[in-house]
Amino acid sequence: MAELIPGVEKAAKSPEKAGKNLLVRMTNIDKYFGKVCALRGVDFEVKRSEILGLVGDNGVGKSTLIKILSGFHLADRGEIYFENKKVKINTPKDAKNLGIETVYQDQALAPHVSISRNVFMGRELTRGLGFMDKKKMDKSSLDVLAKIGLHLKDPEAVVEVLSGGQRQGVAIARVLYFKAKLVILDEPTIALSVKESQQVMDFILQLKEEGISVVFITHNLYHAFQIAERFIVLSHGERLTDVRREDTSIDHLSKIIVTGIHEGK
Repeated sequence: MAELIPGVEKAAKSPEKAGKNLLVRMTNIDKYFGKVCALRGVDFEVKRSEILGLVGDNGVGKSTLIKILSGFHLADRGEIYFENKKVKINTPKDAKNLGIETVYQDQALAPHVSISRNVFMGRELTRGLGFMDKKKMDKSSLDVLAKIGLHLKDPEAVVEVLSGGQRQGVAIARVLYFKAKLVILDEPTIALSVKESQQVMDFILQLKEEGISVVFITHNLYHAFQIAERFIVLSHGERLTDVRREDTSIDHLSKIIVTGIHEGK
């Protein structure tokens, strides 16, 4: 099995405690696009302060599932519960109001705009007669970046001069500042160097330290296995397995993904 990052193994050994603390529960989710079935009867749970690895091949329904949870798609059937209350998530705004934030592969950052403006984009801080409070935004952006271990000095630096890992840090800092309860990260380490990927995984561990749950969607099982405490594997729109890290291995997960068959079936 892959070597674990210090501090994660202990958390992974307490699933019973986590099981009493569900943050999200999606039950019997179906989604069709015309005659194409993208999801069929999927159950999906995320615990509080948990890092969950959502894995599977391309086109198996991972993105569709998170887009339903993020309010970009409506399920054709099924129910969603958040903090033990049944909820309707019809729009991305509904998801944000619950505390669900999604960071996609492209991070939705404006490369020619400053770090602080990117952190607060669409939710700028104001003062007085509605004027933008640039001074507070600059300070707050550096403070929240430092909170995840990214110590940048110039809030006016444009995002395009940052490394790939630092850009992911800016996107993650944004959701941390606005007090997300659940952060969904879609392939956050894709196209990053080894060093940058490790930096992003450190950011994710810091979110957990802040009490934030994380859904880590990735093709890279070696990355996921270092930090995820539990794995859900999707194949052809169905859930194949929901397994704790200590009960599986990279080879076992790879076999399930490649064959599309759980060994227990």
